[in-house]
Amino acid sequence: MMHKRSPSGLPVAATSLYDVAIVGGGVVGCAAARALSRYALSLCVIEKAAEVGFGTSKANSGIIHGGHHAAPTSLKGRLEWEGNQRWDGLCADLGFGLRRCGELTVARVPDEVAVLERLLAQGAAKGVPGLEIWPRDRLLAEEPNLSPDLVAALYAPTTGVVNPYEACFRLMECAQANGVMLYSSCAVTGLAAEDGGWAITTSRGVIRARFVINAAGLYADELAGLAGARAFTIHPRKGEEYLLDKRLQGLVRHVIFPCPTPVSKGILVIPTYDGTLMVGPTAQVVDDKEACTTTAAGAAEVFAAVQRLVPGISERDCIAEFAGLRAAVEGEDFLIGPSGLRGFIHAAGIQSPGLTAAPAIAELLVDILAQEGLPLVERVEFAPTLPPPVHFAACDEAAQMALAAADPAYGRIVCRCETVTEAEVVAAIARGAWTLDGLKFRTRAGMGRCQGGFCTARCMDLLARELGVPVTEVTKRGGASRVAFTREEIQATEEVGA
Repeated sequence: MMHKRSPSGLPVAATSLYDVAIVGGGVVGCAAARALSRYALSLCVIEKAAEVGFGTSKANSGIIHGGHHAAPTSLKGRLEWEGNQRWDGLCADLGFGLRRCGELTVARVPDEVAVLERLLAQGAAKGVPGLEIWPRDRLLAEEPNLSPDLVAALYAPTTGVVNPYEACFRLMECAQANGVMLYSSCAVTGLAAEDGGWAITTSRGVIRARFVINAAGLYADELAGLAGARAFTIHPRKGEEYLLDKRLQGLVRHVIFPCPTPVSKGILVIPTYDGTLMVGPTAQVVDDKEACTTTAAGAAEVFAAVQRLVPGISERDCIAEFAGLRAAVEGEDFLIGPSGLRGFIHAAGIQSPGLTAAPAIAELLVDILAQEGLPLVERVEFAPTLPPPVHFAACDEAAQMALAAADPAYGRIVCRCETVTEAEVVAAIARGAWTLDGLKFRTRAGMGRCQGGFCTARCMDLLARELGVPVTEVTKRGGASRVAFTREEIQATEEVGA
């Protein structure tokens, strides 16, 4: 499949006016790009990171929320349920993993049962099916590894889990296959209104577009400021997450929520799509939009909270930890709509349940653009589907043998922890991966127990070979995140240090 992708670091190509430029390649920007690619439009996505999904979306909990958490009177509440219902179709079209495992919001004391009843009423008001309050006996029969001190739970069968970064990649791959241009490693530094649209100054040149969608996540307020439309401020909220060893697979089968607080759904136990357990997140307001470090205090908070729900979880089983920042605005609702400046549209304040709502947000943005005067003519040649990628580890033995017989690269294991083959790595590079993190998120190479201790060097060799670059130019996540250096560079560093 040929993708329209501007190589990182090169100036943007001279072009006529784009109909729409989407600033931000998170899940909302990628979903909007695919939704708009149905129409006869010239489209581009501008992303400052090396690849899409490398910001807030990659540090997401990966939960497709059941639809009952947010109040039906809010925009967030409406789009949460609308988005929930679109994920099965996207999964079928794009070939990423989705599992409807259901969730349990648990009450630790009798007074919290009233919270469960409120959530049940919210779901009923939106038409969410299958919600039930389970008494303690039913809860422990379904989830015997939960604390026996719990008193009740709200069951929601509509909740699911996905890999959020995989969803981003597949949405963007489909958009690119339908003509969308992706400018990655491309930071926006200026915006100026001009006749017929906007001039977008970037680190790689000027891009012009009739309409601009502000899907810049944590930096949406700053992008609005560049345009002269800053009417809100992003307040970053950090969430630390901890990934546990696969030996705990099956300890719980549902996503486990505590009763929510006014600013957070609480610290969760999440059976991820790939079988590991993940615990978190915290909810700490911070000033720094790049504050993605984990802390001893955060880990202590997370494990103390989850052990009250699932006593068998131990911090000794942690194999990886990370933090992400949620882009909260005043009032806690999504901020989606015209900015007051012609052609500049906000999709800001997209915190939880932003992943769940993303497909519905994308359709809302299409409607807003139409109302703002963008002609929408459906393309007969729109291709909504992608062939699913091969996941060798998920195949049975007969299928694995057939793959290796057809292509010997399937017989060469790159990542032993996750059984990722050379063929899968090469295919991921062909689909757009050009960093170690891009490979990891597409194939799981480096996500297992050893966290890349054995496979990183081989992945670097394959990236260098397939991209035609020296291994010293391979990066972890783009920019200055190089992993290997020449002997001369090392010697020069040592001389400076001396």
